[in-house]
Amino acid sequence: MGERQFVVFRLEKEEYAIDIMNVKEIGPYELTTRVPNSPSFITGVVNYRGEVIPIIDLKKKFALEETNSQEEKRVIVIGLDEKQIGFVVDEASETVHFDETEIEPPPEIIIDKTRRYITGVGKKDSRLIIIIDLAKVLSKDEQMKIKKLDLEDA
Repeated sequence: MGERQFVVFRLEKEEYAIDIMNVKEIGPYELTTRVPNSPSFITGVVNYRGEVIPIIDLKKKFALEETNSQEEKRVIVIGLDEKQIGFVVDEASETVHFDETEIEPPPEIIIDKTRRYITGVGKKDSRLIIIIDLAKVLSKDEQMKIKKLDLEDA
């Protein structure tokens, strides 16, 4: 199948990657408008090119400790069922190419819920980079909750 290109991002000291074909844009984090009664991992909404989009904090979603200042954070915007969603990460400043031989399947130890979005582990020199599908980070139920948010009034 050849070589694939990924955007590498960091949460704490761990490196993750997402297929570059799924990324619409990467930009600086900006303050969000909080939406009442939204799931705790949604920091709020922002105006993205004229469209109100939800912003998901991956650290909250993955139950990780908050360590970075707002200025260092980045937002990765992806498309999900004709809607845009932003994901807050600590850093996203690199792309990497993986040959198919450099990508291992997810380890067996990964629990079912996590296996849904971890698609593999990339090996580059001495680095191990967890490859995820951001579109699958949210469960079907969570996706429905996001779609039901009244974002037009935010």
